[in-house]
Amino acid sequence: MTKDVLISIRGLQFMSGDSLEDDADPVEVITVGEHYLKNGHHYIRYDEMFEGFADHAQNLVKITDHVLEVRKKGVINVHMVFEENKKNIAYYTTPFGTMQMGIAATRVKVQEEQDHIGVRIEYALEINEEHVGDCCLEMNIQSKETGDLAL
Repeated sequence: MTKDVLISIRGLQFMSGDSLEDDADPVEVITVGEHYLKNGHHYIRYDEMFEGFADHAQNLVKITDHVLEVRKKGVINVHMVFEENKKNIAYYTTPFGTMQMGIAATRVKVQEEQDHIGVRIEYALEINEEHVGDCCLEMNIQSKETGDLAL
């Protein structure tokens, strides 16, 4: 894997009361970033812009077997941990206030290849101790020169 990478992040959320037949629109972001390998852990760094804000958030993603950590600093501040078969609590701070998030990952699958890392996470999401939905997050990181993600 090279230092310069293309990153695709796709999320899908089923709100409480929705059935799988209901249309759930996925959210997808494609951006550029940097990849580092340190002590056997993959680190992905990229900036994220938010509609209506001039500032951005710097994101750092740490990938290990069955655990994914996401740290956002800037207009949004949070440290989320997606750990298979474990519930983790995070405080999601925005310009409008702070929410408590419960993240109970049921599946964290990491697939590593020479120029590609694929991650799929399935988890239940709680906001302020109330279940709001079941979610799926997919991340694909590819070396920039071999990547075929459309920007």
